[in-house]
Amino acid sequence: MFSFEKVNKKIKGFLSLDVDISHLEVDQCEAQIHSSSSNTMTVFHGSHKCDNITSECLTKFSIYTSPWSRGRYQCHCRKGFYSPYHDGVFNGSLVEVAWEEKLENASDSWNAIFQCRKCAPGCHSCIDSSPCLATYHWPFRITLLSVSVVCVFFTVILNCYMFKHRKLKVFKVASPIFLSITLLGCATMYLEMAAIFPVLDMYSCIATKWSRHLGFCVTYTALLMKTWRVSLTYRVKSAHKVKLTDKQLLQWMVPILLVMLIYLGTWTLSDTPTAEEIVDNDGLRFKQCTYNWWDHSLAIGEVLFLAWGIRVCYNVRNAESLYNEARLISYAIYNIALVNIMMIAFHLFIFPKAGPDIKYFLGFVRTQLSTTTTIALVFGPKVIRVLKGQGDQWDNRARSRGVTASFSLNGIGLVPEEAPDLYQENEELKEEIQKLAAQIEFMKIVHMEMNNRHIKPKAGGYFTSLNAPMVVHSPLSKHGLLNKPPEEL
Repeated sequence: MFSFEKVNKKIKGFLSLDVDISHLEVDQCEAQIHSSSSNTMTVFHGSHKCDNITSECLTKFSIYTSPWSRGRYQCHCRKGFYSPYHDGVFNGSLVEVAWEEKLENASDSWNAIFQCRKCAPGCHSCIDSSPCLATYHWPFRITLLSVSVVCVFFTVILNCYMFKHRKLKVFKVASPIFLSITLLGCATMYLEMAAIFPVLDMYSCIATKWSRHLGFCVTYTALLMKTWRVSLTYRVKSAHKVKLTDKQLLQWMVPILLVMLIYLGTWTLSDTPTAEEIVDNDGLRFKQCTYNWWDHSLAIGEVLFLAWGIRVCYNVRNAESLYNEARLISYAIYNIALVNIMMIAFHLFIFPKAGPDIKYFLGFVRTQLSTTTTIALVFGPKVIRVLKGQGDQWDNRARSRGVTASFSLNGIGLVPEEAPDLYQENEELKEEIQKLAAQIEFMKIVHMEMNNRHIKPKAGGYFTSLNAPMVVHSPLSKHGLLNKPPEEL
């Protein structure tokens, strides 16, 4: 049995203990959870002189240095930091010397050289102080936003102005309710400039999608419903015109808007639009709303919607209307389609990697060319007539081309909701009755002349021959009056 007393007696005179530590190494960096070597001495962990905030210590084992020497490590700049010296990698032995000089106040090289510097804002990694984020020129963006906000207030004022003069013929026959809906959609499209004004995030991207697509749907649908009513009336070749009231058109318009609301709501809840980082031509990063199959599907639907609107406008290209509104609305729809196609081409082919300010400017140009032009075409002539005091007068040029009041109230999709007066309700019927009465009267005279040879035609009348004034000739054989419409008689 082993006895401690016997051992103590033997070594009481002299004790010698040899420990082999040649296989151990000094590691001054922090202890790693998954250390590659089990021979390091933990007592020296964390004794390095790297700046822990801006750099990290990495052990550098070498066969050319003693495992017990100080400074067997390197200081590497952390992610998001850089150093203009030694490419951001410092030898531990030099760092140790600089630290000793700092303690002795002999030199400030440790702070000046061996401390890494923070990268420019937004840089994940860098080698110098060059910026990584695109610059936003806020005065320029504020100017464009101010113009858009002024346009929003202008649409509100124009809506109030139209409501005040809604009893005037120039607004009354144009269906004030659809004019108000058009202005509401235009104001919503203007608000897109406020949504994309700041640095984009999830909330601004949601506002961008809603203002752009919902505003387009409201404005375009209101204009298309009126033009579609023109198309339906223009294709009817009968005395009895098709009458589509505003209430009937709204019943067609509501499902279209409801589909857009359901689509945008489902998009927002199931796959919320967010902002992603993209790179411009200079390699600078900035935020842009993501584009996925939701955007592409909606874009395809809007293109088909535009194609249908263009077809309807083409069908009514020859239709006449009071105040020439059908043609002006067609021009507005053509302009909306052309501007959207041009802007898509600009974004995809001409400025695919434009910076945030250029993209904001392109959005401003698209809004002004489509929305402002629409307001100018649809509302400009009406406001000018009101300012000239002609807002309650019929369009004489349309009258001269044969546009009756009843056709106008249907042909432009402009049937007022309140009951019209008796004259407007029966004006076209009266015209047809007058034409028919004139034809009947003429036929009575013709048959009386042909069947009664004792009646002499009046000198200078329809039945008097130029060569023989007192000889009666049948109008069928001489003048062909029976074949002439009453308008030519």
